[in-house]
Amino acid sequence: MSLANPLWGAPRIYGELLRLGVDIGQTSVAKYMAKRRKPPSQGWKTFLRNHADGIASMDLFVVPTVSFKLLYGLLILRHGRRRLLWLGVTPHPTAEWIARQLTEACGWDPAPRYLIRDRDGAYGEIFKRRVRAMGIRDRPTAPRSP
Repeated sequence: MSLANPLWGAPRIYGELLRLGVDIGQTSVAKYMAKRRKPPSQGWKTFLRNHADGIASMDLFVVPTVSFKLLYGLLILRHGRRRLLWLGVTPHPTAEWIARQLTEACGWDPAPRYLIRDRDGAYGEIFKRRVRAMGIRDRPTAPRSP
């Protein structure tokens, strides 16, 4: 059962065996499970190494000025060669402005396959539609991740 279902752990196999009427302890199931030689799917590092040419990331950051006003910067990086694609600055970031910056960053070059970004509220519906229209797979990071 563990060979046929590599993602199942001992508790799941134990539950399935109980349903089939096999009376065995969970520790015994864990003891006799087949050992995995490698993870069932690629990890995050492997994904980045395999797809680095097609990944771009973007982030908004705040820059305080001498006159105590705030400017918002948008940075777009291409992971393949760690190349800066675009840097834009505005006093009022909107989803439309961010979508336009993404379009200008790609220009005539092919758009990246994946876009990694945080879950900032500035990325509104207009931005998400533009990303889909460009054929980019949007990958927001997990909530509260660094």
